[in-house]
Formats: sequence, structure tokens, C-alpha cells
Amino acid sequence: MTIVVLQMQRMGDLILSFPLFLWLMRAFPGARIRVVAEPVFFVPLASLGPGVEYVAWAESGKVLSDACGMVINLSHRREAAVLAGRVDAARKVGPVLEPDGALRVHGAWQLYRASVVRNNRHNRYHWADLNALDVIGLEDVAATRWDPPRHLGDGNGRVALFLGASQPEKRPDAAFWGDLAGELARRGLRPVLLGGPMEEGLGREVMARCQAQALNLCGRLGLAELARAAQTFNLFVTPDTGPMHLAAWTGCRVLNLSMGPVNPWETGPYQPGHYVLRGAVSCRGCWECTRPDMPCRRAFDPVRVAYVAWRIARGESSRLSGAVLSGLDVYRTGRDDRGLYRLEPLAEVRRGAGDLLGDFWAEAFGYFLALSGAQRVKAAWERLDRTLPKLARAFERSLPRLGAAFREGLLGRENLLRESFWEEFPPLLRPVTGYLHLLLQNADFSRESRLACLDMISALAEVTFAGGLGRSLPGSAPDVGE
Repeated sequence: MTIVVLQMQRMGDLILSFPLFLWLMRAFPGARIRVVAEPVFFVPLASLGPGVEYVAWAESGKVLSDACGMVINLSHRREAAVLAGRVDAARKVGPVLEPDGALRVHGAWQLYRASVVRNNRHNRYHWADLNALDVIGLEDVAATRWDPPRHLGDGNGRVALFLGASQPEKRPDAAFWGDLAGELARRGLRPVLLGGPMEEGLGREVMARCQAQALNLCGRLGLAELARAAQTFNLFVTPDTGPMHLAAWTGCRVLNLSMGPVNPWETGPYQPGHYVLRGAVSCRGCWECTRPDMPCRRAFDPVRVAYVAWRIARGESSRLSGAVLSGLDVYRTGRDDRGLYRLEPLAEVRRGAGDLLGDFWAEAFGYFLALSGAQRVKAAWERLDRTLPKLARAFERSLPRLGAAFREGLLGRENLLRESFWEEFPPLLRPVTGYLHLLLQNADFSRESRLACLDMISALAEVTFAGGLGRSLPGSAPDVGE
């Protein structure tokens, strides 16, 4: 059996596909797994990841010559969907350009992932898990045991500071890095500046700021050399970037400075035992920041970050549980009782509306997509209702309006066809409105897809309305006709 995986994204996305490659090798022993990717990334990473066969995108025609059992498209670029449509495969997962010219997403979880693009505020599923949930059983995910990150003791005191990120707003500025390097040196650690060719100028700025208390290796290490160097670091301090995932995959302990338009629930260091710092602001985890002052970025103070890094590098992360990190929340990466990624707060974190809604929607979609049972959704709703009753009442007021909109749209599609439809409801409902809208589009607004949408809305009503299972949703009907 041949399985083709299309991964046309950046380095971090390829590394976050490594767990899927491992699970495919276990679930389909003896299968030939061919990964179509960019050579600039897979050539230096091939020896570090699972033993799959890589094919360059420029030579992707090679995968068209033979029939295969499955093609999995993890890319959002149109050329990947075109290739997925052309591959002769018994099963297709992810975006596919069909023979009729329509672009459709195959797989319920891949459809969910597509629905959170620019709508991810309450998403709590990691990309590495979403890569796999349509094709790998949850028991195989849960059975995976990841080696804990290395702890070198006091070691050589070397702490890596990776300066770059794909967008400037996702990383600290030179002043922050310089002050952080100075604070780490003051605590007896040895900061090492890392980055690619694009960060050489930034590295020089940081060195001038920290008065040569660091070793500057910006622009001097390729990916393979970076992976080897990571074995010698006590800690790898980094924004959300590809080298962060490389460090985590190779067992170097990571402290992720999660700032800007990123959501660590989606792209934080995947293996258990790493650390994430976030600004304690209500708007964190967005797809695209609309605030010029970037409050989640401004929350990072070099002195407090240095303290956290110092404790982790010394193997004293337990001491952080009682630390006062004004403006910052610190988490450790772990797994929930199903084996899926989760962030575990090290200290008491005030759980606001975003956190409780995130928990609820994670459980709701887990129930909708047959990942777990209804009791988990009910428990999440009860926590939200108990903690934020005004928010719960607002939810209950908005849900009937969604049901009424679908009642009108089930017989005449005009409202449901509008691209703005899913944005016309309060943000607390947009996870489901975004998914339902994409579900309808993906199925050409078929009767079956309209009924599936109505079932999901009714299921939400059963959980959230006090009347329980016997109460029907206002605006729903037992038979919508053709």
C-alpha cells in the first residue's frame, strides 16, 4: 500500500507532520509513505524525522504514476489541492480539487481545521493532532509515549535565544532580547543568539544592547547544525517559529514566548514537558491583531522572562507555581485523558470567557465528530454556566436566532449562501457558525448537509438549555423537505 502526504507549508508545518508519519507507519505496517514537500526543508530534516520517502514538489508528477491507498493533503495552497485531485487514490483527506472543478475538503476534522482559519479564537486542537484525527485512531494517539526533554542539570549554562519569526509582531524586538540576554548573564547563564540570515542585523543590535554578554551565532548555522547545537543547550527560548518545533522534536527543552497573532493551543511545542509564556490579556490567541498597541506583546518583561527561563534551565520549574509573574501566564505542555495536546498552567491562572468557551467548543466538536461522549460537553457547559452565568445566558439567547436562521435557510438558501453569514452572530457562536457555513458549502448545500447542521444546533440546545434532552430548539422542524 502507498500513502501520499502533501505538505507544501513551511518548516514548522513539516515538523508538526512528523507525528502523523509515525502513526501512519504504525497503523499501516509495511506501507510506502511518500511525502511531497519543499527540498529546502526536507533535505536537512529527513535524517531527523521518521523514515519516509520524500519527493520534491518540482517532481511531484512521480506520485501520479501508481495507484495508492490514500492521499492526505495538509497544505492550503491550490496546487496541492490540484495534485490531490489528480492522484489515483482509494481515499482522499484534506482539500481536493474535484474533476467538476469544485474545491472540497475531505474528512470531518480537516473540515474543522479549515473552518478555524481566521476564526480560531476558541480553537483548542493542536495542528499535529488535527493532521491525524481523520486517519488515525484516538487509541493510537493516546498510546504514544514521548521522551521527556533533556535536562542537563547545571550543564554549561547555555541558553539559546532564537531571535526571529515569520512576522515581526510574533517576536520581541532587539531591546527586549538585549535586556533578556543581560538578565540571563547576570543570573550566571550563558545566552547564545540564534537566527537565520534574516536575523544577522537583529543579532548585531542585540549584541550592542547586551554589551557582548552573549555569543552571536545568527546566520551561521543551517538546520542540521542547529539541531546538533540544540543538544548542548539547557533551554531554547523562542517565539513561535520553525526552529522551536525542531528543538522540541530533537529533545531540547523549549520556552515558547507566545506573542502576537499566534495560538499556542494550535502551534505550541507539541511534545510534553515544554513551556509556554503568554500575556495575561483577554484578546490573546487571535489570528490577526487589530490593536496597534499589541497588548499580548507588551506584557513580556525581560526581568520576569529571565526569571522563568532561569528556573526552568535549573530544573526548578516547580518553583514557578508560587511565583508572581504580573502580566504573564506560564504553562507546561502535556496531554489530556484522551492523549491529545493540552496546556497545563503551572500557577493559578484566571480562567476568563475565552478559556471557558475554548473548553466548551473543544468538547462540543469532540462530541459532534465522534471523538468523545456527550457528558464531556455537559460538564464543560456546567463549568461555564457556573463561572460566567451572564455569558451562558447570552449564549442561550443567541442560539435560537441561529436555529431560526437555519429554518429559513433550509427551504430557501439565500441567507445561508451569504459569505458574511457566519460573522453575523456573536463571537461566542462563531466556532459553530463558521463550521456550519463551510459544511454547507463543502456539500453544495445538499439536503443531507442541511439536516446535519440542524442536528448540530439541536445538540447544542439539548446541552445548554435548562429543559434538557426533551426540549426542542426554537425554529427547528422535524421535516425540512427537499
